[in-house]
Amino acid sequence: MQTRPTVLAISIALMSMFSTLALAQVAVGDPWVRGTVQGQRSTAAYMQLTSPTESALVSASSPVAKIVEIHEMKMEGGVMKMSAIRELALPAGKPVDLKPGGYHVMLMALEQPLKEGSTVPVTLTFQDKAGKKTSQEVKAVVRSATSADGKGH
Repeated sequence: MQTRPTVLAISIALMSMFSTLALAQVAVGDPWVRGTVQGQRSTAAYMQLTSPTESALVSASSPVAKIVEIHEMKMEGGVMKMSAIRELALPAGKPVDLKPGGYHVMLMALEQPLKEGSTVPVTLTFQDKAGKKTSQEVKAVVRSATSADGKGH
């Protein structure tokens, strides 16, 4: 009889631990990459990130690119400029958009052209306030190279 409550207690503890881990994962919405043409060596990945706790996107990688950086676009002196950033803050519970003309994951030194309809694996690395890093792989769909929002004409 004593075994049953012990097994039950262990089961509850394990379920609680796994549900906490699942809740701690950053939600990634609508990941996509702009398609490329022959000879094009860079492109960008876009998505929406929502973290349940205060954290930051600190790096990314992908087997399709030798160099992957987190970038931002902003106006400086009337000129739109793009630059790499060390990290992208993710406030708890607030969606952060990575979109054309704003934050994005830059894929550079591409191994080959990215054709519309294919998928690109991108590994995102997040860091919480305590300094703990976690990684998540997302599959980003390659969308039209010619549209501003990646959803076609």
